[in-house]
Amino acid sequence: MRRLAEQKKVVERWRGMEKQAADITELISLGDSSLEAEITSEVEKLAARLDEMELEVAFSSDYDDRNALLSIHAGAGGTESQDWAQMLMRMYLRWAERRGYQAEVLDVSPGEEAGIKSAVIGVNGGFACGYLKSEHGVHRLVRLSPFDADHARHTSFALVEVMPEAEGDVDVKIELEDLKVDVFRSSGPGGQHMQKTSSAVRLTHLPSGLVVSCQSERSQHQNKEIALKILRSRLLELELAKRAEERAKLKGKRIDAGWGNQIRSYVLHPYKMVKDHRTGYQTSDTDAVLDGGLDDFISAYLRSSLGEEE
Repeated sequence: MRRLAEQKKVVERWRGMEKQAADITELISLGDSSLEAEITSEVEKLAARLDEMELEVAFSSDYDDRNALLSIHAGAGGTESQDWAQMLMRMYLRWAERRGYQAEVLDVSPGEEAGIKSAVIGVNGGFACGYLKSEHGVHRLVRLSPFDADHARHTSFALVEVMPEAEGDVDVKIELEDLKVDVFRSSGPGGQHMQKTSSAVRLTHLPSGLVVSCQSERSQHQNKEIALKILRSRLLELELAKRAEERAKLKGKRIDAGWGNQIRSYVLHPYKMVKDHRTGYQTSDTDAVLDGGLDDFISAYLRSSLGEEE
């Protein structure tokens, strides 16, 4: 039913563009020079919508149209990297808000002094996974440290992972005997109730060795449900990675499953620039990017990926 609803939305958007094109044609047929500015504006809007729809039509993965789970992990560097991880979390929440997507922080592990050690965000909306897959990788920040008394320049890293949301047992079936469930008290801020009761849940999937925990909710039951949701998506991602690796072996392409080199650099000092190292796209408007202005980077990545597939 969810997929059907999404497909209906896609059809409605194409029908809307069809009507918009017909309205523009009608305006042109009137031959009124005073309508030139209005016609130009409508053509630009239609071209922008067509450009976006063109990308969506070209999505090739079976999971591109899914909701996404986005996880952020601070790299080595203590408070610096944890603060950078929190900046990234805000950036993605703002991006989702701009696109009209529903975004919810499913789990967050706060840092000791500032920032976060890790976070998991659920992003719901059409082709959320398809768009966000461009963000999977290591993100590098260069800036003057607000935590250093000498205000020295620091480089911080954070890992962003993007997974399609698994649709319950349809995608991944988890047997109860394959799970080890541990409960513990929540850490960090969250109120007296969360820290006095063992509401946090840690799930260990014995066959794969994957470990998932959740401590953001007051209820142990809610935390377990969220942890299961994250675990299903991680298992689905693991299976997709295995398939990709097999295909890569057949094509002779090397797959690096580690942290590897950064995909994007955010430089705030001594100059301002955000550059994607895969596409070469860059901008000096760092404030706009960190406030969620990622569409140009995402579009550049998707178009480069389409070119590689062709």
